[in-house]
Amino acid sequence: VLSGGNPGPHKIQGIGAGFLPNTMDMSLVSEVEKVSNDDALNAARAIAKSDGLMIGISGGASYVAAKRVAKRLGAGKKVLFIAPDNGERYLSTELYGA
Repeated sequence: VLSGGNPGPHKIQGIGAGFLPNTMDMSLVSEVEKVSNDDALNAARAIAKSDGLMIGISGGASYVAAKRVAKRLGAGKKVLFIAPDNGERYLSTELYGA
């Protein structure tokens, strides 16, 4: 929805319900990165495998977006991403369990 798409369901739990609340001030948003469900899921799994960090789906989405921004900025720049969730809550879902 932030990127101009239509509201609707998605698999990235924790990102939002697919609508813009009245309190959202879009003038504070400089850019929006679209991340697919599959990219978010795959990134979360990859981080768990490579680094032993079980992050959730929204953390995977945040990582994908941060990697894209880092690539655009080029070498020597630092990009911080926040994984706002924990993979433990996804143990029985398609992310880690099903």
